[in-house]
Amino acid sequence: MQKLILTFLLLSFSFSKAQYSPIYETVFEKSFGKESATYDQTIDYYKLLARTHPEIKIKEMGTTDNGLPLHLVIYNIDQQFNIEKIKNSQKATLLINNGIHPGEPDGIDASMLFLRNVLKDPHLKNKYRNTVIYIIPVYNIGGALNRNSSTRVNQNGPKQYGFRGNARNYDLNRDFIKADTKNTKAFYEIFHQINPDVFIDTHVSNGADYQYTLTHLFTQHNKLGSSLGAFLNEQMMPSILADLNKKNIPSTPYVNVFNAPPDNGFSQYFDTPRYTTGFTSLYNTLSVMIETHMLKPYADRVRVTYEFLLSALDYTDSNYTKIKSMRVLAQVENQKLKKYPIQWKIDSTKISQLSFKGYEAVYKKSEVTGLDRLYYDQSKPYEKNINYFNHFKPSKEIEIPKAYIIPKGWWNVIDLLKANQIRMTQLEKDTVITVTAYQIVNYKSRNKPYEGHFQHYQINTNSFIKKIKFFKGDFLIPTNQPGIRYLIETLEPEAADSFLSWNFFDSILQEKEGFSPYVFEETAKEILKNNTDLAKSFELLKQTDENFRKSSFAQLQFIYKNSEFAEQSHLIYPVYRIF
Repeated sequence: MQKLILTFLLLSFSFSKAQYSPIYETVFEKSFGKESATYDQTIDYYKLLARTHPEIKIKEMGTTDNGLPLHLVIYNIDQQFNIEKIKNSQKATLLINNGIHPGEPDGIDASMLFLRNVLKDPHLKNKYRNTVIYIIPVYNIGGALNRNSSTRVNQNGPKQYGFRGNARNYDLNRDFIKADTKNTKAFYEIFHQINPDVFIDTHVSNGADYQYTLTHLFTQHNKLGSSLGAFLNEQMMPSILADLNKKNIPSTPYVNVFNAPPDNGFSQYFDTPRYTTGFTSLYNTLSVMIETHMLKPYADRVRVTYEFLLSALDYTDSNYTKIKSMRVLAQVENQKLKKYPIQWKIDSTKISQLSFKGYEAVYKKSEVTGLDRLYYDQSKPYEKNINYFNHFKPSKEIEIPKAYIIPKGWWNVIDLLKANQIRMTQLEKDTVITVTAYQIVNYKSRNKPYEGHFQHYQINTNSFIKKIKFFKGDFLIPTNQPGIRYLIETLEPEAADSFLSWNFFDSILQEKEGFSPYVFEETAKEILKNNTDLAKSFELLKQTDENFRKSSFAQLQFIYKNSEFAEQSHLIYPVYRIF
């Protein structure tokens, strides 16, 4: 009986095998929805499609951390595979990324079925003439090769799958700003060559229990921007979801809760630029992450992933001119901005009502711990309205400068800017320029490493105007360019995923010079003698601060810090702004 049910599920998104040779059956189909293709099986399958169909080509792009290249599969009904020519054509481009977390392989298997059926299903063949499809079959190759049956402890199939960490144990979906991995640098190459109009990243969720097999995380529309964000939220997303409903596939926004029932409502997940969709949307790409539900059978999860890809392709192909024109408009709007939000918060004045299909959540005694545990009673399904907070508003904005200046010594930052197609020039001679500079006032740091970094947060700065001597070869970076949003998100120190927050400028947080107290004593006496205002402040601090009064080193340090001997570069952020 189970085999018959699975066969029915498979045929609901496949088509009669009489239409194609058995060689085009995938591992997923042969196993009746229980198994996922290995990395080698996946690549071999796409090579088979490319050998037998002139509409398909496979390219190797860059190198990953385990030494193997990323593969990029291209489908173009016109058989044009020059990426630059495609980018300059009137066609829309759709990029699908799979296996960034190889323990979540739904998209790996669904994409093989998706592309095969676009080629062979008589209802789909020759239909999509306005869209070029790009697929990254497996992004995290190192993780995909590390197959097991245990690391996704809460997940209902498949029998085997890959591991979340890559060849160097990085979570690649946290790496899109810091780019610690070769995988990310290869993605930069692919992404900027394609400049996709639509981007889809495929995942599996790990959270609450509910009735849906499919959840979605369209990039946060307020963050994306006014016209393009409104288009995504009010036109594109509703149309794709309506098409899924016609297929009897209800869906809901990503259920953003952990160890708590969703009944009390939840907020939209805010995808900052460290994530795929947060990064791709910086370049006005309409981006969505889909998350199938871990507890649902694997066959069901692959089916809804497949259908989402097909619905997204239908929308893209039917609305390709609108999508491309909206992206152009977004770029025009970005260049007219005077201010840019670098921090956001939930707009609690705008609450959406979400009709949610869940299961009653109850608490009962744990047979393991003897304490109360959360339990979802699947015998008690419900559908009711809950609060959904999907509107955000800026909590901090910066005035956009005309340009940034970065000294050439910060080559690691410059290299990342170049990898992301940022246009810049170098000063032709030593020059004194009036700039606005930042001083780091305070910040906090993680106590434990997070994705290879002791990340900083709650960064606060003061700004000041100063004439600074820059040298031949230092980099002048105008903001009037397509990468304006990437520039601001990385170079503004208080932005959520700034280079400063990811430790690229940690050396400025440490003093390099100092004083020996027994030597500095005489110098300190002369400083106070010649600076009466400092002397008054010094005496007042001794009178009002007992700890200061009892510490000779603190007193000498106060004098040192307020003298000409203090280190001028300490806590001065080495990215300067010109207005």
